[in-house]
Amino acid sequence: MSQQPASGMKLPQDGVAWEELAAKLDAMKTNDADWRRGRLPSYTYYVDDDLLEKQTEAYAKYIVENALGAGLVFPSIDQMQADIFSMGFDLFNAPVGAGASFTSGGTESVFQAVKTCRDQARALRGEPRGNFNVVAGINAHPALDKAAQILDLEVRRTPLDSEYRATAAAMEAATDERTIMLYASAPSYPFGLFDRLEEISDLALRKDLWLHVDACWGGFISPFAKSLGYAIPEWDMVLPGVTSLSADIHKFGYAVKGASLIIYRDAAVQKYEAFEFSDWPRGTYWTPTFGGSKPAGSVASAWAIMQYLGRKGYERATSDTMKATMDLISGVNQIDGLKALEPYGEGNLFCFVSTDPAVDIMAVADILEARGWIRGRMREPLGIHQGVVASHLPFVDDYLGEIRRAVNEVRTSGKLGAFKERTY
Repeated sequence: MSQQPASGMKLPQDGVAWEELAAKLDAMKTNDADWRRGRLPSYTYYVDDDLLEKQTEAYAKYIVENALGAGLVFPSIDQMQADIFSMGFDLFNAPVGAGASFTSGGTESVFQAVKTCRDQARALRGEPRGNFNVVAGINAHPALDKAAQILDLEVRRTPLDSEYRATAAAMEAATDERTIMLYASAPSYPFGLFDRLEEISDLALRKDLWLHVDACWGGFISPFAKSLGYAIPEWDMVLPGVTSLSADIHKFGYAVKGASLIIYRDAAVQKYEAFEFSDWPRGTYWTPTFGGSKPAGSVASAWAIMQYLGRKGYERATSDTMKATMDLISGVNQIDGLKALEPYGEGNLFCFVSTDPAVDIMAVADILEARGWIRGRMREPLGIHQGVVASHLPFVDDYLGEIRRAVNEVRTSGKLGAFKERTY
């Protein structure tokens, strides 16, 4: 998929009046997906206008500062990060001596885990150019392969069990003496289900392998869903084999993008995480993660919103999110010709498929999108992929009605659709 071609615009000779630009900004958004009214399954994580106002205000207070200067010229940013790490350690059951870094998002958090593991393996094995591999289920997020491509590592993807979960047995079969990491999802983005993490943790301990848990989607949902009584398996650092985990604060932690955490069981490994370079005239250049300049507003937003919501606030948002999820699943299962993949209920992601040969599920997706309901699409099995956020709850009945009408239209007309390779 090529990038959007240039528009032909040139830098104006004179400045454009702000009133004109503000009006154009508002006008350009008119064709964007309506995330306030539940039309978007991901990308935005909106709860309500009150929280949006607080997110914006906290970000704006640090809109100019560069978080690369934390601890150097902006001690307040350093303090906020330390507070965020402490809250993360408590939330994810990290032991005494744990370490963390603040990143721009899930992709950078995953990159940091893989890079830190690789550099540690190079040092401990005395192989500065070791030909290493990482083992993960086929449900692992592509951010893993992006990191591996940059870091010159092989990714070995293993089959899932009948419940769409990566297993220790399949992973063990794919490991060899060059394996340095096991990678598991909590939950996986395609299916919204947790890998067999207790077994995988045991495997990591037995084979002395780094285990990274990708909780970028579920990290700020799962602890609160569990406290509300949902059947969430053990997944975080309460499992002794978990070496690192990633969790996005800018998803269901409700911070402004980009804000994510990478947490390490042992802070000592972070000596392999940072980047340092001195062979230039300026002096030593050091960054804690891959990124250089970093928006301090994201740090301020995360720091403020985590405290503003607290556990009770997160539980309220999670309650709405999980209720919307379960109501959608129940409603989909009552539509003739559709079925939500089982099991479900471990998070706010699910997929539904057609059980009627006369109902092409991609044609259903096409109709929904034409009516403003942007849908994710699953290739294997062919289905509609649905992420759920708290703001979807008031629109569950509207969405189910649209699905029902789309199914009837496809069944009556015989319309066919096609899987879109670039999907949501």
